[in-house]
Amino acid sequence: MTASLPQPPYYAVIFTSQRTTVDEGYGDMADRMVAMAAGQPGYLGMDSARGADGLGITVSYWRGPDDIAAWRRHAEHKVARDTGRRDWYRHYTVRIAQVERAYGWHHDDGPADPRP
Repeated sequence: MTASLPQPPYYAVIFTSQRTTVDEGYGDMADRMVAMAAGQPGYLGMDSARGADGLGITVSYWRGPDDIAAWRRHAEHKVARDTGRRDWYRHYTVRIAQVERAYGWHHDDGPADPRP
């Protein structure tokens, strides 16, 4: 399932990471961060995938830059980042982009091209 498509403009935080073999507590912390982010002002949704090779991409969607900055300053999010740097990630990158246009298609929609 993918995140809903809010009306642009909005922002995407793209977190690309390569995991280590250390798994101690990762799943619980990841679940906790997803639940906490969902409760933050300006949060719009999230898409996430991880391959068998440990490469993962998580994209969270936010109403604006101030909301993203507030989530970055959140105390438990800081603990998760610090633990990730120490134990769970070989490396990661964060990219922040403004979404100016978004559209989607679902099989049940039929063959029409939904782009305006």
